[in-house]
This record gives sequence, structure tokens and C-alpha cells, in this order.
Amino acid sequence: MTTEPKPGGPFHRSLLTRLRSWFFTGLVIFGPVAATAYIAWWVVDTIDNWVKPLAPASLWPDTYLPIHVPGFGVVAVLIGLTLLGFLAANITGRTFLRLGEAMVDRTPVVRGLYKSFKQIFETVFSQSGDHFRRVGLVEFPMKGSWSVVFISSEPARAVAAALPEQPMTSVFLPCTPNPTTGFYFFVPTADLIEIDMTPEDAAKLVMSAGLIQPEGQVALAAMARAAQLGKPNAAAADAAP
Repeated sequence: MTTEPKPGGPFHRSLLTRLRSWFFTGLVIFGPVAATAYIAWWVVDTIDNWVKPLAPASLWPDTYLPIHVPGFGVVAVLIGLTLLGFLAANITGRTFLRLGEAMVDRTPVVRGLYKSFKQIFETVFSQSGDHFRRVGLVEFPMKGSWSVVFISSEPARAVAAALPEQPMTSVFLPCTPNPTTGFYFFVPTADLIEIDMTPEDAAKLVMSAGLIQPEGQVALAAMARAAQLGKPNAAAADAAP
């Protein structure tokens, strides 16, 4: 004579365990896809809404199709920026650019904003510069604790004159989980340890609070230990494959 499994018995616990496992597996698969799709859709829709009032209705695919076609504004922006760069690369374009900058330079308030944003864009998007393309370690927030930083540049002359008489480097320390916020400060160059890690891997490490480890994590740990012992070169050599 067989007996029915009692509620709460091994069979029910096993079923609940499997259901929970399947749920979290589906969440792990669907979550990144949904988040990426939502952000991409938001960016495309935002750019489309910016460009749509500026373009004639005859150019929009929505005028001729019964459904909304996203992405026309993104394509228009990409083409427009490419043409702008092409025009600025020749003599005529550079002449108009200098005239426009001369007019902006004579406008109070706007002049300061324009120069600040221009310097930021030239620094970040310059193909030849190395600002924020190098990653390092600094001893922060206390002795024996190490934080990942993005290496910026040498201090300006006015700032360097007020700093101690030793080589200094400016760094940006990103916060978790939003790496766009953080602390910008100057550290002695001797106390800064540059590591072999890409800015993308460093950003992933910060945003995930250490859950997403870069491939060079073993070397990173060795470099941190070497920094603590004051022997960076030897430990880095030991960690190298």
C-alpha cells in the first residue's frame, strides 16, 4: 500500500527548490537583456525626439509607414556629426569655425561655458591623449586599503606651485555603483601604482562592487600586495603569466 507524500515533505521541498532555481536562472538571463534593451530604446527615443522637430516631416519614415520606425534621429545625428567633422577638416570649415569661436569669445558667460565644455570634450575624446585611459591604485581611504583610480594628468602650473615640492598626479576615484561620481584629488606620483587594466574592466569592477572580476585580477591582487610591501616590480613580475 502506497502513501501520498505529505505536504512539506521531501518531494515538495525539492519541487520548490527547482522552481526557485528556474526562476533565478530566468531572471539572470532576462535581466541583462531587458536592462540593455530599455536603455538602448531610451537613448534612441530621446535622440529621435530631439531631431524630429528640426527635420521636415517628408524625411521621416513615419510619414509613409503605418508604424513608428525608431532610429532615424540617431542616423541623422551620426551623419551630421561626420559631415561636420569633414567640413572642419578643410580650410573653409576651419575658417568658419574660427569665426564662430571668435563670436562666442566675445559673449559673456557663454564664453566660459563653451571653453570649459570644449576642453572636456577634447580631453575625453581625443584619440591621441591618454587621460582616463590608464588605471592605477592608491592607498585610500586609509593606510592598508587600496582603491582603483583613473589616472588623469599632471597638475596645472598654478596648482603645482601650491602643492608639496614632489611629483604629483591627478586621479579620479569612482564610486560604486555609479562610476560617474567620485573624488578628484592629487596624489604623490610615487604613491600611485599604475596597473595593467583597461578602463572598461575597471569600470565594470567598480559598478559591480567586485562581482565582475577582470581577467587580470590575480595580477591586480599581487600589485596591491606589492604596493603594501613596497616592492611593486618584484610582485608584478611574479604575477605576470
